[in-house]
Amino acid sequence: MTTTRLLALSGEDPPLHALAERLLGLAEAGLPAMYLPDRDTFVFTRAARPAPGGGWALESRGDSTRYAAITVLGARLLPEDRQRAVLGGHTAEEFTGLLVQKLPEVTNLGDAALIAWAAAETGHPKLADALDRVAALDADGGPRYTVEAAWVLSALAAARDTVDVEQRLTAARDRLLRSRVGDGPLFPHATAPGLVPWYRAHVSCFADQTYPLQALARTHAAGGDPVALAAADACAARICELQGEAGQWWWHYDARNGRVIEGYPVYSVHQHAMAPTALFDLADAGGTDFRAAIRLGLSWMAGPAELAAGAGPGAEPEPVIQDRLGVTWRKVHRGDPKKAVRAARGLTTRAAPALRLAPIDRIYRPTTIDRECRPYEFGWLLHAWLAADRAAPGPDHPRAPHDPHAHDLHAPHDPTEGQG
Repeated sequence: MTTTRLLALSGEDPPLHALAERLLGLAEAGLPAMYLPDRDTFVFTRAARPAPGGGWALESRGDSTRYAAITVLGARLLPEDRQRAVLGGHTAEEFTGLLVQKLPEVTNLGDAALIAWAAAETGHPKLADALDRVAALDADGGPRYTVEAAWVLSALAAARDTVDVEQRLTAARDRLLRSRVGDGPLFPHATAPGLVPWYRAHVSCFADQTYPLQALARTHAAGGDPVALAAADACAARICELQGEAGQWWWHYDARNGRVIEGYPVYSVHQHAMAPTALFDLADAGGTDFRAAIRLGLSWMAGPAELAAGAGPGAEPEPVIQDRLGVTWRKVHRGDPKKAVRAARGLTTRAAPALRLAPIDRIYRPTTIDRECRPYEFGWLLHAWLAADRAAPGPDHPRAPHDPHAHDLHAPHDPTEGQG
């Protein structure tokens, strides 16, 4: 398949275009092995174990309604026969119907929101019922995890042309905008105090940025909301400003001052899928064009600098793209016990936001691979690259090409945690 996003990439950087096509093929090849036919859902993860003859073998662990919903959001963009190949013989609409049937037993707001979003995108006739389940789970008015609050807004924006959601959409949009600390560009891990312990309430993750900026951009695209678009643009500009020199999308941020707290792990899904899908949606809505940052992030997948540095002279680093196994390895991390680096930096930056613990970088180098792969990683990959541009930018929102190197890359490189 050739979409406008892939076509643009082929003109901008042919080798990266080939890499994107390779990854998309890998997604279609790998997802069928993640499907659980006896439960009509997808695994939680495919994890590696040493194979008897050397190398790695994969085993399925758990299941996930959330990951199944994200997978269908991406798979719906495939031709029908290829949807069936990925979704256990079902089309995206049929598979969404299976998820909608499960909604009475779904108790997690994020899972319900993703199912409602899929129902809106596939035109499922029980969309209104799906949104009612979301509303029931979101009724107490308490704090929400930012990622789940963003998915609620994306679902409502997608449903806007089909169901009257204006009052709920406004409330969901306002909740996200109010959550920012002092109207700074980054979003916290929760929309209000109460969910996160005080000592790490300032720590937010990459997912806490990409999902809100995507939701706010989609809100503007669905009905015109310059304030939402401006907030999405500001968030995108900041994470792109902080992007690593080798294209790394960092993990944990200080939501108070917009700095990085701890950069590792670097997740493959952020590089090839989550950053692209959010930043593409922003540009489609009339926001700034961050395609240069998307390309830089995608290039990390070809050969992470961290693994090359840790391989030693003359040694070939292990690739994160595993074509034979049909997966991409999940992340590159420090291998520190019990995430000690993240915990230390979270605690120290609470009192001293600019403090760096430089010796930690030397002791725990980011050269360790997490050998697993989850289906949502491929779902967002399909969503990012197969979606068609929805709208050309209006005259009030010119797309200004962005150079990721035309900024100060000397801000502390430290993100923290996230939810893929």
